[in-house]
Amino acid sequence: MLKGKHFIEPHDFDLNELDSIFRLADKIIANPNEYLDICKGKLLASLFFEPSTRTRFSFESAMLRLGGQIIGFDDPGNSSTAKGESFGDTIQTVGCYADIAIIRHPKEGTAKLATKYTEDMPIINAGDGGHQHPTQTLTDLLTIRNLKGSLSNHVVGLCGDLKFGRTVHSIVKALNRYSNVKFIFISPEELTIPQYIKEELSNTSYTETSNLENVIDQVDILYMTRVQRERFVSEFEYQRLKDYYILDKEKLQRAKKDMIIMHPLPRVNEIAKEVDRDKRAVYFKQAKFGMYVRMALIIKLLGLEG
Repeated sequence: MLKGKHFIEPHDFDLNELDSIFRLADKIIANPNEYLDICKGKLLASLFFEPSTRTRFSFESAMLRLGGQIIGFDDPGNSSTAKGESFGDTIQTVGCYADIAIIRHPKEGTAKLATKYTEDMPIINAGDGGHQHPTQTLTDLLTIRNLKGSLSNHVVGLCGDLKFGRTVHSIVKALNRYSNVKFIFISPEELTIPQYIKEELSNTSYTETSNLENVIDQVDILYMTRVQRERFVSEFEYQRLKDYYILDKEKLQRAKKDMIIMHPLPRVNEIAKEVDRDKRAVYFKQAKFGMYVRMALIIKLLGLEG
């Protein structure tokens, strides 16, 4: 049972618990009408301390599609934090009203900190700085599971900003728990995957390169990421690196016919618009899987389905 648990990083759930979420998501996809009122009378607190489109909309649409309601803010300037209220007091106050809360914050560790101020309200990390983004990881895993048939036996290429990309950090940690998954980290030297992530991997399970064209033919799943302007101190460095990789039709000629192209979105220039018409491009399907898996997660954490 996942009732009452917090979800701060992918390792908070074991593989059986993750599989139970994916199986419930599959049931929702197959028969959405069966779940229209399952969260009737429940409130989701949506606490966004930094901008978001997909994560916020997918959580809020998930709760509404389950018959629940939403309170919260998408700008901390519209909350009492603008008056100097402490983060702990904000969480304790929200816990007086809501049944479950999602938190998006630019500072690493904030979602975990929130769990210290609530006993009964499950906290879901909707992204904390450059650290973790576990519900995007659930989205990614459900996408791979449904479109590739399994979460094992894949070569996964991760391309772009691997240093600050919290989606990358989370998906690597999660996929490393499955059998025979190999990683190819593709990035400029300035944006390589952090050492603490590599330390969790065996030396034979990953390689690193700066050249996408040289490895694209080996990849089963290509996970593209944007260079994140908001993580850079130097505008010059951002401008120098932002177009380092651009996936286009020419590069895809060398890729496997059954490869899938994923992206956590938003994209900037790293995937050319022409690629959208390629059947291997699944990033908008991925976004829709995100709504379904968040529906399943909400149900599980509220204890509304065993």
